[in-house]
This record gives sequence, C-alpha cells and structure tokens, in this order.
Amino acid sequence: MIILGIDPGSTIVGYSILKKHPDKCLEVIDFGCIIADKFLTTGERLKKIHKEVLKLIEKYGPSVMSIETLFFFKNLKTVMPVSQTRGVILLAAEQKKLRVFEFTPLQMKMAICGYGRAEKKQVQEMIKKSVDISSLDLKKNYRKKDDAFDAIGMALCAAHKAY
Repeated sequence: MIILGIDPGSTIVGYSILKKHPDKCLEVIDFGCIIADKFLTTGERLKKIHKEVLKLIEKYGPSVMSIETLFFFKNLKTVMPVSQTRGVILLAAEQKKLRVFEFTPLQMKMAICGYGRAEKKQVQEMIKKSVDISSLDLKKNYRKKDDAFDAIGMALCAAHKAY
C-alpha cells in the first residue's frame, strides 16, 4: 500500500510518500515541499498546489491520502488560505478516487510521540526512529523540512489506521 501524507499550508505544502509492505514494514519513498510563492494570486497558488498534488498521485499511485485537518487555529488570518489549500488537495484526492484519512496535529503527535503537545523536534526524532529515511536527501528543502516531516507523520497515522 502506498500512502500520500500531506501537511497543508497557505504557501508551503509538506508531502510524503510512504510504502507499507505486506510484512507491515514502512518505507519513506519520497518527501518534500510544494512551494507556492507568496506573490502568486490566490487562484494561481491554488492551481499550482492542485497540479503538484495530482503529479504526486500520478507518479506514485497511492491508494490512500492522509491530510492534516483544521480543528483550532491561533492565527485567524491564515485559517482561510489553509482551508482553501485543503480544498484543492481534497479535490485532487477525490478526482483520483483516493481514500482519505484526516488527523489533527494533536492526534498525529500522540500517535508518533505518545504526547499530543510534543515539539516539532521530538516528532522528527521519533519519525527517524520509526522509519528509515537514510536514503533520502534531508538537505532537499532543508528550511521547510518541518512541513515535510509533519507530512510523514500524517502518512504514518494512516498506515496504522488503514487495513
């Protein structure tokens, strides 16, 4: 089973591709970020994100998508753009007939670290212990790796829940 994990943001969307082998072993195939520059119009930004998510789906052929859901937002200025981003990502999943799982950041942190208020660094360390990412280029999108690691966490949640 191939799982597409997504951490949606208004201009940065973290993604991961996780393979769940028949022996339940988990392998990260790819991860990174889709960057939609701030200078783009809202429509251009959403179109780019939608197109890039479709490319990931076509390239890797996942049967499941796992995406972070919004349940509480500290910054009301970003809740609408992130909601719009989630909308075009969910549209891509529906167009490709993917089963979708949604998890809150608290649920993901609880599943990965056993503590819903874990810091990002703790989540990253637990992910490194849970799945082999040694073959992946951690320098790729280095400044944005928090988003990519969150996407791996989302995919891990789906891997434990699906099938």
